[in-house]
Amino acid sequence: MGLDVFDLEDSVAIVTGGSRGIGEAIAVAMAEAGANVVPVARSKGALDETADRIEAAGSDTLAYPLDITKQRGIEELFDEVEATLGDVDILINNAGVNPYFGNACNLDIETLESILSVNVIGTFQCTREFGQRVFKRDGNGSIVNIASVGGVVALPYQTPYTASKHAMVGMTKCLAVEWAPDIRVNALAPGYVKTNFTKGVRENESIREDILETIPQNRFADPEEIANIAVYLASDAAGYVTGEVHVADGGIAAQ
Repeated sequence: MGLDVFDLEDSVAIVTGGSRGIGEAIAVAMAEAGANVVPVARSKGALDETADRIEAAGSDTLAYPLDITKQRGIEELFDEVEATLGDVDILINNAGVNPYFGNACNLDIETLESILSVNVIGTFQCTREFGQRVFKRDGNGSIVNIASVGGVVALPYQTPYTASKHAMVGMTKCLAVEWAPDIRVNALAPGYVKTNFTKGVRENESIREDILETIPQNRFADPEEIANIAVYLASDAAGYVTGEVHVADGGIAAQ
């Protein structure tokens, strides 16, 4: 087995939440591994920047603005990608939101529903569309769900986000069994990463130090460190890996 098992040449990948942070890093890493990559997000401007980086890596791309809570839009996304780049081989479910930090007693149902609608329902809608098309063409596929360390341990004061990521982990395991051997389904659970998602806590010295004390490696991850794992899980190098939750958290969950 050589390095060519990590090669994604001639494959087509969709990366939701692909305009910034971990999603952007994954989209670029996929392109560098040879895949043609379609970044998806609600903001068109940021998507164009990601598309430029994908093209600079030598791959074809299609920047696609989309709200993944809209099922009809997801169908149109797959239709256009198939018509432009070909059948989709890889789906990276990275789109997610986490707008609430506080005691669950103060959590309103509307906020809970809005988080679940993106992190769980939106992810499932993309996954179902991908699965239907792979089975229809009698093909093979790989799904990588970007969960969180909050999908395997508790993140106090982030109840709705933690619940949504636990749901994503459960979805991953069920579908891995249900859809084997045609589609591999794995989850990647990052800890704290240097992105806009964590900018607030990283810039607050007191909170940052409290977080670092919980991380055995005593640092935040670079987005590229997470992206490289996503490439592995999507590639033939992980051909016998399905239903797994790959935790990349600097040691948080091991304690």
